[in-house]
Amino acid sequence: MFVAFAAWSPPVCAVEIDGVKIEDKVTLGAGGPQLVLNGAGVRHKFAFVKVYVGSLYLTQKKSDSEDVFKDPGPKRVAMHVLTNELTAKDLIASMNNALAANLSPHELALIEKRIRDLNTVMSSLKTISKGSVVQLDYIPETGTHVVVEGKERITIPGEDFFRAMLHIWIGNKPVDGRLRDAMLGKSSAFGKLF
Repeated sequence: MFVAFAAWSPPVCAVEIDGVKIEDKVTLGAGGPQLVLNGAGVRHKFAFVKVYVGSLYLTQKKSDSEDVFKDPGPKRVAMHVLTNELTAKDLIASMNNALAANLSPHELALIEKRIRDLNTVMSSLKTISKGSVVQLDYIPETGTHVVVEGKERITIPGEDFFRAMLHIWIGNKPVDGRLRDAMLGKSSAFGKLF
């Protein structure tokens, strides 16, 4: 009988933002690719309400959104919820509005069914409580794995879908300009360095 043992080491935190420790590196799935933190920051609503800490992970750091869009490799966007007032309905509306602001009607039409599938899954969650983590993990050849609280909710096929979703955070009209700059590593307001 063959038994494999893997050495375990605690996650290394690169930064702490609003009490959320953001890992320096993450591994997608069991034995999947390792990604590095590209950048992280706070998503604000109405300039003063802190909604979540958003982070972007790539195979190697990039500071230009077009370079991120063109990169066909694995990626992760993570949202660490900071408020008890975030409903699934609010999150869906924010994401859909950002997609409509950043994509042409033709681009939206190409992913419309997949957006509806994501909306349906997110709607089933009702509320997303403070401390919850929502991850969108893109793995080439597989698609976008939507993970909430460590449980995979749906896998949505197509690189084009994840690329479209990235526009929410790093597109020309993102949900929060300060967050876009932070996720692209352009902001020095990263929080406390470890």
